[in-house]
Amino acid sequence: MRNERPTAIAIPADRYAGTAPSLLATHRVLRNTYALLAMTLLFSAVTAGAAAALKLPHPGIILTLVGYFGLLFLTTKLRDSGWGVLSVFGLTGFMGYTLGPILNAYLSMPNGHETVMLALGGTGAVFLGLSAYAVVSRKDFGFMGGFLAVGILVAFLAGLAAIFFQIPAMSLAVSAAFMLLASGLILFETSQIIHGGETNYVMATVSLYVSIYNLFVSLLSLLGFANSD
Repeated sequence: MRNERPTAIAIPADRYAGTAPSLLATHRVLRNTYALLAMTLLFSAVTAGAAAALKLPHPGIILTLVGYFGLLFLTTKLRDSGWGVLSVFGLTGFMGYTLGPILNAYLSMPNGHETVMLALGGTGAVFLGLSAYAVVSRKDFGFMGGFLAVGILVAFLAGLAAIFFQIPAMSLAVSAAFMLLASGLILFETSQIIHGGETNYVMATVSLYVSIYNLFVSLLSLLGFANSD
């Protein structure tokens, strides 16, 4: 997490009078987003660990989608109030619960612990690397928005088809696609915060959390397949 201290930066009022408020607001959104993201990732890890330890069953694709989209809708409605923060924890806690049974499935495989740790480390490295690049370079990745939206829709539908029709090759292709799309979303969302396109840290947290979740699950799927050969 970056330790932003915008108030310690001396900005000449005569030159940057119009940009100082926006810079302070941007840094505040970025700081609040990373703080909330860290807490929700920790909470999600706790719920995933509890679900794995208790060997709770996976809710299934239908309940998972209903729970995710329902909580996402609720979070969007409450995003401008304190209840929105609680809704984010509800959403990330639920997604953590769905991750528990998935982790158990991979941990039961030969070298499963190494596979999970490698996926976890890879996810962390990719997120930190891409976020740092977006923050330091300050490049505007807003042009990726349309492509990412279409790509996610296509990959989502392909993923459903792979699940219902039991097509392993398509599942791997979808995992690879989601890994790339999640990486793109991390760049896009971080860029949106920096350039003022996203001013609500609740929604920014949700977007980054979902990207990290999809990145981790996709890496886990690809590494698990490689480990099974």
